[in-house]
Amino acid sequence: MSTFIETWNAAAWTSLGLFWMAFWAFGLGYLISSMIQVFVTRARMRKSMGEAGGKSVALGTLFGFISSSCSFAALATTRSLFAKGAGLVPSLAFLLASTNLVIELGIVISVFLAWQFVVAEYVGGILLILLTWLAVRLTRPTRLIEQARERARAAEAGDEEDVPDWRRLIASLEGWGRVAARYVMEWKMVWKDVTVGFTVAGIIAAFVPRAFFETLFVGSGAPDPALWQIAAQAVVGPVAAFFTFIGSMGNIPLAAVLYSNGVSFAGIMAFIFSDLVVFPVLRIQASYYGWRMAGYILAVFLTVLVVSALILHLGFGALGLLPDPSAARGVVDRDFFHLDTTFALNLLFAALSVVFVGWKMRRHGLDLAPPQAWGERTLLGLALVSFGWIALGLAAPAVLT
Repeated sequence: MSTFIETWNAAAWTSLGLFWMAFWAFGLGYLISSMIQVFVTRARMRKSMGEAGGKSVALGTLFGFISSSCSFAALATTRSLFAKGAGLVPSLAFLLASTNLVIELGIVISVFLAWQFVVAEYVGGILLILLTWLAVRLTRPTRLIEQARERARAAEAGDEEDVPDWRRLIASLEGWGRVAARYVMEWKMVWKDVTVGFTVAGIIAAFVPRAFFETLFVGSGAPDPALWQIAAQAVVGPVAAFFTFIGSMGNIPLAAVLYSNGVSFAGIMAFIFSDLVVFPVLRIQASYYGWRMAGYILAVFLTVLVVSALILHLGFGALGLLPDPSAARGVVDRDFFHLDTTFALNLLFAALSVVFVGWKMRRHGLDLAPPQAWGERTLLGLALVSFGWIALGLAAPAVLT
């Protein structure tokens, strides 16, 4: 019993410590993302994107890069772009870029993983888009695309967006009030995923033995895994992500746990890339475009992310840039809390968050209505359970021993 309590306490402190490490990175990323989303509107992006071609794909990638990293917000914007006339490939390029090329994701990855993973995230994001373009051109699902567009247009009917002048907005309190509201909305969209993600990361790091990862990810921990083992890990990565069903930002602490347990570069990159092949995303895609189109997009994304992860692993290996697995620090063994730069940055963004929440409440109120979708209700329940698990875990040694 005492061993379980000690492990539970370690898991709770690990979850809290991982979030402490990343809070400022989330805050900085969402501040940048909120500013861009307010001053570069969805309607302005839609006017710039064409039906097809290299320029449209490049613009979809660019707009995704400067957009939100929240998978669910990116899905809604992608539907809008597609319904209003953007081609399927530029729309998917936007979706992939908005979840893999955004600044805040790179910041969070840099906190938890080696610099090679940051580089691979951005190089891999471009690779995902190019391979998706190739896959769609080869399969040419013209009829399926038109059926999906009609369904998306029906859902978007009457949804037009005012396009204010960005120069006026950026110099006004109204514009920065919108930034504050967007910043709060970003946190509102992801806090459940983040809470569950960090809690699960702490539980896995403390309770799951290394032997489990060596069984699940064949060849993990080996100094020189065979190519088939690397490929197998790249396939297992999205399977693991499917069952954790946590968004891109919440997946990063789990990726750190995998890294500390010897999972290969390819396996970790495939896991990070898998935020768009989890079941909640599949369900939302089906509601937007129908199950056939959702299944097609899932198959394309799953194929290209596994191939991309393998290419990155082999490419980095050929260049001698693969991170040294022996340098990975055990997540549970870290000392998270210090009076250092992280402490100062966390205080700064905590203060900014309080100001922005207060500003939004004065302007628009704070919508605390419970979610209606069953998936969101389930995630809310898991988040609340996570809070209870962490609180009890922190108090367990004093209360239960």
